[in-house]
Amino acid sequence: MKGIHYVSADEAVSAIKSGDHIHLGSVASVPHVLIDALVRRADAGEVEDLHFHHFHTEGPAPYSDPKYSGIFFEQGFFVGPNVRANVDAGFADYLPAHLVDTQRMYRTGDIKLGAALVQVSLPDENGMVSLGTSVDCSPAAIESARVKIAVVNPNVPFAYGELIPLSTFDYLVSDDTPLFTKEYTEPSETDILIGKNCAELVRDGACLQMGIGSLPNALAAQLGGHKDLGIHTEMFADGVLGLIKSGVITGRNKKIDQGKIVASFLLGSSEVYSFIDRNPDVLMREIGYVNDPWNISRNPRVTSINSATEVDLTGQVCADSIGTRIFSGTGGQLDFVRGAAMSEEGVSMIALASRTKKGKSKIVPTLAPGAGVVTPRADVHWIVTEYGAVNLRGKSLQERAKLLISIAHPDDRESLDRAAFDRFGPHWNTVRI
Repeated sequence: MKGIHYVSADEAVSAIKSGDHIHLGSVASVPHVLIDALVRRADAGEVEDLHFHHFHTEGPAPYSDPKYSGIFFEQGFFVGPNVRANVDAGFADYLPAHLVDTQRMYRTGDIKLGAALVQVSLPDENGMVSLGTSVDCSPAAIESARVKIAVVNPNVPFAYGELIPLSTFDYLVSDDTPLFTKEYTEPSETDILIGKNCAELVRDGACLQMGIGSLPNALAAQLGGHKDLGIHTEMFADGVLGLIKSGVITGRNKKIDQGKIVASFLLGSSEVYSFIDRNPDVLMREIGYVNDPWNISRNPRVTSINSATEVDLTGQVCADSIGTRIFSGTGGQLDFVRGAAMSEEGVSMIALASRTKKGKSKIVPTLAPGAGVVTPRADVHWIVTEYGAVNLRGKSLQERAKLLISIAHPDDRESLDRAAFDRFGPHWNTVRI
C-alpha cells in the first residue's frame, strides 16, 4: 500500500522511555524482533526500569532475566514456563488478574501504558490488519499506549473479529519470523479416562470452553458422537479441528455469534493458524468480549472445562500456584465458571488427575500454605477425575468432602477420610450422599 513507511526495530523502540510500562502481544505471536531491540538498548545503558505486561508468552524472555534486574521487570498476567523460574526467584513477578479485567486495567489507567508492542497481519485492501492468533487485551493496549508499534508479519493470519487500521500505529516494522507452534503430547491413559468422564456431562448443542493441552485433546477425542456443539472459548488448539471437519461443531445452537467459533488467542500447529486465516466462521475477539460472563451466559448449555493443581475437601480450587510458587495464573477460569452458571442449562467442570506425577493426591484436606483460590467453593460445580465426576452444587461441606473422597485415588481415600473426621467430628461417619 502507498504511504506506508517501515522503520528498523531499533528506531521503533527508541521511542520507549525509562520507566515505561509495556504491553507485549502474547502466546504464539510475541514480537521478539522488538524485544531483541530493547535488549540492545539495555545493553548500551540507554534505558532502565521497563515493566512488561502480557498473557503467557512463547520463546525467550530476556525481560525476566536476572541479568537485567533493575532494567527490565516482568509483571505478566500469566506465568508460563519461560519465566516461571525467574518469578520463583523474585527477578520477575506475577500480576493477579481475571483475564476479562486486563483490558480494563489499561483503559482506566490502573496500568498506564507507555508502549504497546504487537504483531499484525499484512493489511487488506482497506488498510486494515488483524492481530491474528493473539488478540487478548491488545486492542485496549493499542488504544491506551503513548507509543504504538506493530510488527507486520506475513505469517500472522488475517483473522476476523477485531480489525485495526494500519494507520493507527506510530511505527511499523517488517519481519517474517514464523509464529511459535506447539505440539502436544499424546493423552495419557489417565487423560483419556478424565476425558470420557467429562464427555458424559456434555450435552448435544452445548457451547464449549476448554483450554489447550493433552487433556482437552483427550476430551475432544470423546466428543465424536455429539451433535451441534459450539465454541466460545478464550483459546483453542488442534484438538477441535477434527470436530469441526466432521461436523460435530456447528454452532447452530448458539444465541450470540451463531455458527461462529469465538476465541481470543491460539497456540497449536501451523494448521490451526491456517484454519483461522480469512475464515468467516472464526471470530478472534478481544478478551473483554470473549471472557465477559454476561456474554458467555447468553449462549445456552455453556459447558466450561478447566483444570486445577489441587482441590480441598470443601471444593476450593487452586489453579494458579503450587503452595506459594506461582505456576500459571488466574486466567479466565472464574470468568467461564460464572458465565456457565448463568447460562441456561450451563455446566462447569474442574478436571484434574487424582494424583500428581510424583504420586501426591491432588484432592487434599486443605490447600497448601500460600496456595491461591481461583474458583471459590461457592462457585464450584462439577469436579472430575479419572475415577468419576461429582456435582458439588447444593452440597454442604461434609457432603462435598464425601463426594470428593469418592473420586480421589483409592490409595488416598482412607487418609482423606481420617482428615475429614478430624475436621468435622463424630457426625462425619453418619453423613450420607
